[in-house]
Amino acid sequence: MRRIASGVIASAAAVTVVTAAVALLKPHVPVLSLGVLYVFAVLPVAVAWGLGFGVGVSIASMLAFNWFFLPPTHTFQLRDGANWLELAVYLVTAVVVSALAASARRRQDDAEQRRLEADVLAEAAGDLLRGTELTAELDKLAGLAAGALGVPRARIVLGDVEAPEGELGLPLEFRLRHVATLIVDTPPDRAVAKRFLPALAALLAVAAGRAELEAEALEAEALRRSDIVKTALLRAVSHDLRSPLTAIVAGADALASDELDLDREDQAALVAAIREEAARLDRVVSNLLDVSRLEAGALETHPELWSVDELVGQALDFVGAGEDRIVVELDPDAPPVRVDAGQIERVIANLIENALRFSPPGTPVVVRAEHGATELRIHVVDRGPGVPAADRDTIFQPFRRGAGGGSGLGLAIARGFAEANGGRLWTQEDLAGGHFVLALATAPRPAVRA
Repeated sequence: MRRIASGVIASAAAVTVVTAAVALLKPHVPVLSLGVLYVFAVLPVAVAWGLGFGVGVSIASMLAFNWFFLPPTHTFQLRDGANWLELAVYLVTAVVVSALAASARRRQDDAEQRRLEADVLAEAAGDLLRGTELTAELDKLAGLAAGALGVPRARIVLGDVEAPEGELGLPLEFRLRHVATLIVDTPPDRAVAKRFLPALAALLAVAAGRAELEAEALEAEALRRSDIVKTALLRAVSHDLRSPLTAIVAGADALASDELDLDREDQAALVAAIREEAARLDRVVSNLLDVSRLEAGALETHPELWSVDELVGQALDFVGAGEDRIVVELDPDAPPVRVDAGQIERVIANLIENALRFSPPGTPVVVRAEHGATELRIHVVDRGPGVPAADRDTIFQPFRRGAGGGSGLGLAIARGFAEANGGRLWTQEDLAGGHFVLALATAPRPAVRA
């Protein structure tokens, strides 16, 4: 309605302005020659408001020209019959000009609309195909579609759904598949919808297909990794659990046997062996539980303020055997760290045990601590074969066994504990042998009361 009102006002204004111009020029130019000036009233109106308004201005212009300038003036009669031919020529010319102008404007509008649709589809393609989740892009895509269709609001719902009452659901179909539904408040232009919606549906279908392929690939990778873990777990269970269980059963059978005449020393040795194998079994089960917690993201930490002396000291107590080979070089000025002591002690103990296992007998294992502005680093260095460059990342994966045996869980758990406490654990190149580094964020020193 506003467009019609503005068109009427503009038409009247255009005819009035040109009529005033003709009145000013009438004393200087033959009046019949001035009728062509009304083309300047027709052109802008036809371009801006279309052919209907252009034809209306053409007719109004000829009537105004007849009323004000052709004798007898202020009537719609003509004294000279030849003037009817002049008016007819002017009117036909004005209508033709109006039609040409309106046609040019339509072509321009159509080209602009097609450019807008192409821009929208290009932007939508970029958003949908760059890897972003499809559902996360639907709101933005609906806004782009609303702009292209010239409707106030739109939303996109995946699948074939019914539009709520008072709204219109436009199916987005691609190759006989109902990909989604575009829900709008008002019906869009049919020609635009017929051209734009199939292209939008094709984009959504491609994006949905890509998302399905990615989901299938992720599922396949998860199954593959699960199979690897299951195989490794079965291997660990078959070896690391069976070995101590076999030793425990054998020791218990020997103790319970009436056929064996065991003295107290032999009995004590068997009991010690059973305890040792039970402790080994407990460590394996604990490691398996820790790995499952780390994989599930269910590990809990209870951080407190600890000094590096306390952490390393308790780790050495945990290791026990081989202490005579361990060289400790700690910085007395090192700031404390806020960590879960039990978990970090196990990290340090695991690194020391690995160093003792993989280094030649009698060679030292150095535990060194140093600190910077924001980080405390604990180095565990041995004189063993070290870690090949190709294995420096994979060595921290679960069930990666080294040449020295073991369950292949220790370093995976150590890195998981380090990261759970906001730290890092890595191995670095060292020509002398193995070199592992545990980095932990330092904490402010506690205030000392005067």
